[in-house]
Order: sequence, then C-alpha cells, then structure tokens
Amino acid sequence: MPREAPYLAVADALRARVLAGEWEIGERLPSRVRLAEEYGVGRNVMQRAMDRLIIDGLLEGRAGSGTYVRMPRERLRLVRSRRGERLDGPPSLVGVKERGRADAWDAHSQVRVPAPGAIAERLAISPGAPCVTTHYEFLAAGQPVQLSESWEPMAITDGTPVVLPESGPLAGKGVVQRMRSIGVVVATVIELPRPARATRAQANLLGISLGDLVLQIERTIYDTDGRPVETADIVIPDRRREVAYEFAVDHP
Repeated sequence: MPREAPYLAVADALRARVLAGEWEIGERLPSRVRLAEEYGVGRNVMQRAMDRLIIDGLLEGRAGSGTYVRMPRERLRLVRSRRGERLDGPPSLVGVKERGRADAWDAHSQVRVPAPGAIAERLAISPGAPCVTTHYEFLAAGQPVQLSESWEPMAITDGTPVVLPESGPLAGKGVVQRMRSIGVVVATVIELPRPARATRAQANLLGISLGDLVLQIERTIYDTDGRPVETADIVIPDRRREVAYEFAVDHP
C-alpha cells in the first residue's frame, strides 16, 4: 500500500482539532514553526498541511497576521452550461437560476484600448489593435461574488450601436444577442478553468484575503467562421462558489 504523504496526515490531525473546537472561530492558530515542532515535521510539510485546510475552507490566512479558524460559509454552486440560449446576458449570468447567484453587477467600459500581447493572441488580432474592454463586478445579495474583464475587437463593433456592452439599445443583453444584431453569429465558446491565488486587487474587490484560492476562467467566444469576437477573464472566489459544468447529451 502506498504511504500517505506526511502533509496529509498532519492536515487530518489539525482538521480533527479544529472540528473538535480546540480553537474558536476567528481564533489565531499557533505559528507554523510551533506546530511543525509539535508534530515533528519540517516547515514545508506544515505549510502544505495548513494550505490544505485553507483550501478546504476550515482556515484562512491573513497576510502578515497568521492563520485563523474561518467562519463557516455556505458554498453555493454556479452552473455553467454549453446550451446556446444561456450565453445571452452578462458574463456571470450564464447558467441556470441557482440559489445565491449574482443578481446585480457594476460595469465600466473603455474604448480604443490597445490589445496587450496575450489578449491579441486570443482574439487573433495584432498587438495594440483597438479594443473595447469592460470590467465587471458581480454581486449576490450585496456581496461580491465574481469579477470579469472582457475584451472585444473594435474592428467588429466600431461604428455600430452595440460597441459598448452596457450602453445602447442592447445594453446588458450579452455577446450573443449584441453580435447577432450586427450580423455576427456566435457558434462556439471555449472556457479554460485554472486554479489561482487572489491578487491584492482581486482580494480587495471580492472581500477575501490576499492569496485565497480563486478559479480563473479564460473564456473566448467565436463566430461561425471561427473568428474570436470576445475574450474574457472571469475570477470566482473558491470560498463562496463551486463551479459545475453542464453538458447536453447529443442523441443520434
């Protein structure tokens, strides 16, 4: 039988102590150095064990302060679906109506922003080509639950009524409907989800701690010719949301 990694054994022991109430909610745990000495392990092992419990939602790290027992929070599910009709609407409002989902958003757009190299590659345009970029902050019951930064090439929308996603006759209607109004038909959406740690700016906007686990989703939308018409970086805090992907079954 393979031997369990040392950090997992330490994490299990710490988890049992936390669940038994040895430390109260909001109480600071002993330092990693002290706990490492107590368990007779190296500091790296203790660091990984505590990181495991942070990911599990039992602890939270506070930069420059230490590690604390986290207040229990209900982790709600966000469903992302491949069904075409669910692509209408702002980036966070894609999916079925689940409890606690985003019910409001704030958006700020800028026009003629030069595309950075990575964005230009995703949009198949030249670096520096003008784009419309929109920053979204999504709320559920007044609480921040998601961030999104969207980029659209102005070569597609410039001079049309839908150049700004949150202004004009189709404000807030989403990429599919806006593009359809100017004769561009969306056919494919590709999402690349990756785990990451919250930057200071993300943590401040989401009301979480620096370094907290987040899910970053790189989304790109293509038309029927395979041309990218929008790309976005979506950030979802792990402590508040779990993400489920729904796929329809094609029957012959």
